[in-house]
Amino acid sequence: MKEKLKGLLLCLVIAVPAWLLGRKFAVVGGPVISILLGMIVGLFLKNRAPFEAGIKFTSKKILQWAVILLGFGMNLAVIGRTGVQSLPIILSTITTSLLVAFIMCRALKIPSKISTLIGVGSSICGGSAIAATAPVIDASDEEVAQAISVIFFYNVIAALIFPLMGTLIGFSTTSGEAFGIFAGTAVNDTSSVTAAASTWDSMWGLGTQTLDKAVTVKLTRTLAIIPITLVLALIRSKKSAGESGKKVSIKSVFPMFILYFILASVVTTMAQSLGVDASVFTPFKELSKFMIVLAMAAIGLNTNPVKLIKTGGKPLLLGFCCWLGITGVAIAMQHVLGLIA
Repeated sequence: MKEKLKGLLLCLVIAVPAWLLGRKFAVVGGPVISILLGMIVGLFLKNRAPFEAGIKFTSKKILQWAVILLGFGMNLAVIGRTGVQSLPIILSTITTSLLVAFIMCRALKIPSKISTLIGVGSSICGGSAIAATAPVIDASDEEVAQAISVIFFYNVIAALIFPLMGTLIGFSTTSGEAFGIFAGTAVNDTSSVTAAASTWDSMWGLGTQTLDKAVTVKLTRTLAIIPITLVLALIRSKKSAGESGKKVSIKSVFPMFILYFILASVVTTMAQSLGVDASVFTPFKELSKFMIVLAMAAIGLNTNPVKLIKTGGKPLLLGFCCWLGITGVAIAMQHVLGLIA
């Protein structure tokens, strides 16, 4: 641990102001600010050797621990009761995004790992999904930074324009249910989902109706991390076996941190069913968010911003197509289900 200390402290120095700024500017969010600050610091970091071990530890292990702690924000019983209504829309948007990512990957010859990260990040829950998927597919820090940047770009656009377009699309202004489901399925990251839903509540004086619905739908979407990462682990094991000519067990590539994520969710669900107040788990959720910001600082330090900009055209186009597909399908499904007149 001693050799990791310098790198860990450097990431911490970047993460703390990024976390504070992220709370002030929720639409942007701490993870994106942390990546940007990390890239800036990285440009001036001439001797990286003393920090290397700590940076690597933070970008890999702490990212996994953050995903585990995310599980403490999941009450499976509550999600099961209130998330069923949105399930057809969630499944449709996830399928759409993954198909678009697969087709665009082949058509534009975009590297498969960056395509996977953008497809999963767009369809499930932005930064959290990317954080969970990256270790499973062994994505590089630059690929993670690229995916986070793309997701962030469309997150901000969605948070700003969706509330303004809501009445044109046909969402009710007397109830937050329809727009809440839309925000929870068509917007990626939690910060932007919250921003869009809160704006709609403020515009039409709905209290927290929209926000409550959007957050529940968003949590339901987050659970899709589990099957997606397990399927990706299985694909990776088969691919590794094909490349090496040797049998590769699923156990060797199984994302154990996802199992711990599930266990954390089960603990939360059981505890709350026994009468434990949900606020008990708030510190775990906050720590999870901070640890993601901390890991993003390390990823920023390992990312070359010049290279990121030069190679960003195709991933940005891919993100746009995923975002457009998800938005269109979410609106179409709400029409089919009678949630939009």
